[in-house]
Amino acid sequence: MATERGLVLEARDIVKRFGDREALKGVSLGASAGELVAIIGPNGAGKTTLLSILAGIQRPDGGSVSRSPSEIGWVPQQAAVYGKLTVAENLRLFARLEKCPDVEVVVDRMLDQTGLGDRRDDPVAELSGGNRQRVNIAIGLLAAPEVLLLDEPSAALDPRQRARLWEFIGALAAGGTTVIYSTHNVQEAERYAAQVVVLADGERLFAGSPRELEQTVGASDLDFEEAFVAFLRQRGH
Repeated sequence: MATERGLVLEARDIVKRFGDREALKGVSLGASAGELVAIIGPNGAGKTTLLSILAGIQRPDGGSVSRSPSEIGWVPQQAAVYGKLTVAENLRLFARLEKCPDVEVVVDRMLDQTGLGDRRDDPVAELSGGNRQRVNIAIGLLAAPEVLLLDEPSAALDPRQRARLWEFIGALAAGGTTVIYSTHNVQEAERYAAQVVVLADGERLFAGSPRELEQTVGASDLDFEEAFVAFLRQRGH
């Protein structure tokens, strides 16, 4: 379905209910190879729920996803690493869980790709927040997925760590990996994403480039964050 339309991932009409509350109301999105897609919206908009469904962590109550969870890398906001284990030991453990055919080759590849080769024998607990997040992302990349999902990847990082993390993520996209990420930092959506998906109260209100969102508001004197807030107000949020 996705490849026929030039997309590597397509979600159609995703619905998710928690009791009487409809957390996602027919949300659709598509992403092409090497595209950076930002999912933004107010708290409770459904961003993490949508990502967790794309990753196969939760099952939707309606709709479809064009790829199976085994083909998609998933990096939750809370790092899924063991602090007492070294960087290499964490990668080795998760590579075995992923049933990678040659664990040591995969570990060496990820250490090289993430630039953590010189930290391979350091306990993860001793790493900076930015390097811990690199390890977290490396775990999501162990199976070499074409699509990587990141939930608030730069949360709790300082500006320098954020810059280094986004340089790394940008290199992944330049190499052909499709990256879909949620963020509360709308500047990260404007700066890095080719496509922005706006959710509010479980509905998709917009999908397009940051410039197209600004044009939708129709106020050329607003910066992107101001345009985003104005857009939500226009839509009653």
